[in-house]
Amino acid sequence: MKKSSILTTCIFLTLSMVARGWTQSPEQRGEKPVPSLRADTLSADTTRVYHLDEVVITPTRNGTDISRVGRSVTLIDSPEMNDFPNGSFAELLGRHEGLYIVGAGQNPGMVQSIFLRGASTSQTIVMVDEVRIGDPSGVNNALDLSEVFLGGTDRIELTRGSHSTMYGSSAIGGTINIFTLEKANPGIHSGLEFGLGTSGSGSLSSTQKMTASYTAHNGLYAHLGIDHATSRGLDATIDATTAGAVAPFRDKDDFARVGVFGKLGFSDERIGSYLSFRYNDQRADLDKGAFVDDDNYTLRYSRNLFTYGARYRLRDDLMIKYLGGYSAMRRFARDDSSRVVGSGTFDHTYYEGTWNGNTFTNELQVNLNRVDVSAVLGGGMYNETMGSHSFFYSAGSFGAYEFRTNLDTLGLGSTTINIFSHADIRGSLLNRSLSGLSLGAGSRVTHHDRFGTYVTYEINPSVEFDEGSIVYFSCSTGFNAPSLYQLYTPEKNYFSGIARGNSFLKPETSTSWELGAKYSLNDHTGFTVSLFHTDLDDVIENVYLWDGGITIDELGADPKRDDFRGDMYLNVGTQSTNGLEITFQSRLWENLRLGGNMSLIGGKLNYVPSELDPAQTRGNHVQLFSNGAFLDGEVETIGLVRRPNTVNLNLTYLISTSMNLRLDMRYVGPRDDIYYNPSLGPYGALATQPVDTYTLLDLSQGFTFDDNLRFQARIENLFNTRYAEIRGFTTRGRGLYLSSRLKL
Repeated sequence: MKKSSILTTCIFLTLSMVARGWTQSPEQRGEKPVPSLRADTLSADTTRVYHLDEVVITPTRNGTDISRVGRSVTLIDSPEMNDFPNGSFAELLGRHEGLYIVGAGQNPGMVQSIFLRGASTSQTIVMVDEVRIGDPSGVNNALDLSEVFLGGTDRIELTRGSHSTMYGSSAIGGTINIFTLEKANPGIHSGLEFGLGTSGSGSLSSTQKMTASYTAHNGLYAHLGIDHATSRGLDATIDATTAGAVAPFRDKDDFARVGVFGKLGFSDERIGSYLSFRYNDQRADLDKGAFVDDDNYTLRYSRNLFTYGARYRLRDDLMIKYLGGYSAMRRFARDDSSRVVGSGTFDHTYYEGTWNGNTFTNELQVNLNRVDVSAVLGGGMYNETMGSHSFFYSAGSFGAYEFRTNLDTLGLGSTTINIFSHADIRGSLLNRSLSGLSLGAGSRVTHHDRFGTYVTYEINPSVEFDEGSIVYFSCSTGFNAPSLYQLYTPEKNYFSGIARGNSFLKPETSTSWELGAKYSLNDHTGFTVSLFHTDLDDVIENVYLWDGGITIDELGADPKRDDFRGDMYLNVGTQSTNGLEITFQSRLWENLRLGGNMSLIGGKLNYVPSELDPAQTRGNHVQLFSNGAFLDGEVETIGLVRRPNTVNLNLTYLISTSMNLRLDMRYVGPRDDIYYNPSLGPYGALATQPVDTYTLLDLSQGFTFDDNLRFQARIENLFNTRYAEIRGFTTRGRGLYLSSRLKL
């Protein structure tokens, strides 16, 4: 079926459903509206597979019972977050299927990169209150998860698989939606939380959190909190000094963060509005790279994020909703002259760089929510800008050298305008005997001011054969727009004049399908299975260009001749990914619960020279920086780096109503990591090296006293296993963490 016909059908269905909502009331049809989600209605029993009152927003942008969603969805609620004190956002996500986050087990402040269902780090959206946050100043616009703190969070909704129809660019691997606190029970509420831990000799980490909230009887509410965290005494890089070599000077890499959140809002049955603010400021010590320490390299990062929204309920089943957000982030890195050997020798260099990025989001949508039909029709605008400048100084034996870059004056930015629609129709609309059938369909038209208009769609039929048990299928398309850096960075080769940025880049596009089942035996026992496949076209790669008039074998052979013609970004490959995910939960005995998940992932990359645009390469040889191969013929790479198979298991023993003991196991399978290999071609390129599997055990115990005071203790990496997430960087050893939480 052509995309245009699918788009027309989806929009027609949505408009028809919305029109019907204006003319008929729920009472006329004998229906009841789907209940809205409130922060104080979530069940505290995290051992249940599905809850009838667990409503998620992200999959359809409508309040939908999670047991009826025909997609792979995880709801991380407040009880689960509270049971994981001292843990980071990345560590919390890493407990769930389909996710591998590089950096989650390393030093706090290290870059944390997400790989969801085999997608790259730039192909998963992270949102706060349905507003996308990212790093527009970065090379690929990917968010570093280390900046996300959990303060002020009510729940997290994780939807796997392509979701560009609902949320636009980058939602190829999936979406992670952080919802902030909403209206609570009337009155004044406050809380204090303290945590202390160690992950090895001389290391110390601490957390302090303070929260205060007020909810009036008329629906007015306010939240305010501070989240402070520090870590000291850990060394981020591995000491690879060989016996007999001069030992380099090594230092410990510290981290400190202050997070502030606030929200002011009003909510009743008909209208609602809110303004939310999140501020994050953190400082981390950095190193040169894998195996290379640095004692004077620091990174300061800050972000101001505002989200806001309003809703007006025209009728019980029909609502108009507006949401938006503004984000301003800044990174400042400084590397002063660093000691390179223990005797006190310095490298006599200085570097500093500043990166700024801003995003602005505004959307308006109409929601229809009935028992038999739910639909959304909306549209909006997304704008992003970036700037950066840097300075490098070296005092070498041949004199001083300075180099400066400045992108601030270029006014780099892009604007995206979109319109989207989605409808979910249950079979009972036609006949009550078909109530178990459901069909979801949606489409989005996106206009990007650089690459033009792109259409995405999704089709999602499902069959519910018992309460909480369904079989579903989804087919969807997605896209990932090139970053501002990839489009516009102006660095040029002195000989050819070819710039690294390529304004002719097309978006990466995907087609995905998923077949899954959710089965619930009872409130405490059930499982989910999902099988998926994704094809990604027009993969953006950084490539080297070499003089096309010289054979590949002769490149770089003459030291008096410069064969290099620059590097640039090109749409040059395709990626194919397959995977299987399984989860289960079961109550073995009255006080013993077992749960877990497994993720299997595999894939390959293909590069075909005929797909290259000679107008962009200018007849030069093309060499992939990602693996060093020249595209003089078809190139196939089996396997995806940093995407391992994973298994998570947890066993919880309820000692009493106020005390529990939990054992967590995490297995990470073999995978490849990348490193720079100078022997690949004249200038070198990236090569791969296998990284060993590892298995970690964590033991935790919680004790609740009088519902207002809770103590928790956790031993992380119980057997002090030595392991690596990526090549050349350390991970935390055995750690002991203590925390207390007091409600006032």
